[in-house]
Amino acid sequence: MAIEGVGNFEELVMLGVLRRRDQAYGMAVRRELEEVGGREVTIGAVYSTLDRLEAKGLVASSRGRESNARRLFRITPAGLRALADTRAARERLWRDVDLAAFGLRPRTT
Repeated sequence: MAIEGVGNFEELVMLGVLRRRDQAYGMAVRRELEEVGGREVTIGAVYSTLDRLEAKGLVASSRGRESNARRLFRITPAGLRALADTRAARERLWRDVDLAAFGLRPRTT
């Protein structure tokens, strides 16, 4: 059975979870998307995406023992495969695409 890729925002959220490692709670993932990705997002969009990814089995969450413990997320093995599939598909699509041929020059950071 082939693993399906994930959508653009799902991919970003999953990458945020991977980057935050053991501190991958909703607000930290949101900050990661804003600071590193340069994309402003709402916390509701992050949590609804995390819930959808969890329902698909691509992320899992757990809470600590404290009553006010944060819900921490991690990528499941199926999620890692989906990310790899998505990345491979994206790289195949970009192969042989030359944006300069359309007059677009790369941005400098």
